[in-house]
Amino acid sequence: MDATPRYPAVAAPHPTHTFRMLLKREFWEHKGGFLWAPLIAGAIFLLFNLMAGGVGEMMLNKVDPSKTVQIDGQEVRIDMVNIGMLIDKLDAKDLVDVGNVVNISLFASASWAFIVLAFVVFFYCLGSLYDERKDRSVLFWKSLPVSDTQTVLSKVASAVLVAPALAVAAGVATMFGFMLVCGFFIMVHGGNPFTILFGLGDPLTVIGHLIAAIPVYALWALPTAGWLMLCSAWAKSKPFLWAIMIPVFAGIFVTWFDVMNLFNLESTWFWQHIVGRALLSAVPGTWVDAADFGHIHGDGPEVLQQVINLKTLYSPLLSPQLWIGAAAGAAMIYGAIRLRRWRDDG
Repeated sequence: MDATPRYPAVAAPHPTHTFRMLLKREFWEHKGGFLWAPLIAGAIFLLFNLMAGGVGEMMLNKVDPSKTVQIDGQEVRIDMVNIGMLIDKLDAKDLVDVGNVVNISLFASASWAFIVLAFVVFFYCLGSLYDERKDRSVLFWKSLPVSDTQTVLSKVASAVLVAPALAVAAGVATMFGFMLVCGFFIMVHGGNPFTILFGLGDPLTVIGHLIAAIPVYALWALPTAGWLMLCSAWAKSKPFLWAIMIPVFAGIFVTWFDVMNLFNLESTWFWQHIVGRALLSAVPGTWVDAADFGHIHGDGPEVLQQVINLKTLYSPLLSPQLWIGAAAGAAMIYGAIRLRRWRDDG
């Protein structure tokens, strides 16, 4: 009898499992930028709000008691103004305006995470393929049964999907912290924080808009991600200088010699659609120039509330700017994949 041990056949890992592990690898290696940086920025914002609120309370306590304001014909001391009383005296339109202001302030509180996101994505893409050549770790990763396409695409997905999703989570956490801070001061001054923040405002809609913005961001950021990763794969040293100097000097050349006049265009078009898209598309909200504002009407907080809605948010998907930029970004990502195959050790 054959005494050779028999082992069950082991199925090859599914490609999606490999890609998921590559995403985990990118997260583990850049956890500080992807997760902790936006959380720390949000914590600093909340600390500043607490400090500002404390200073405001101190100044309010020092107000001359003789100073009053008129509320429905009654003289009320400034330090005795009751927020709940003020809300009760507002008409329907004013209540809507207050709700719009609350929603805008919630968006603003979450925006700190997205400011950090712009820097994180920029420098992550810039070093994504250069750093592994610099420290020769690319030789180890190439020894594994993982293709260059999977590796580069995992980095792209980390930059335009994973990082924004984590920024949204950090922004939502900051937003709820901001609501707690505001709710405390509202309650101190006689208001009901639940009525104002959840009744007049709509934090769930704000969260929904933040999540809905991730696909738009992913498509809009592709030109910057592609350009930076192409420079990261190509540059032998100082990829930051190459990534900045090439588009900037191209813009200077085009402006100096009026090249765009040959196409009946201004030089500002080149700076906006070529230089700007190559370097600044990773900044959230830069797609506003491609958004459709034809449905906007009114004034005050109502206008800002109409700007921050799904119709305006997804209107760039109908713009050629987005899809041409996404195609250019995909082409540069393909170039980065090809470069990674033969540029091993820099």
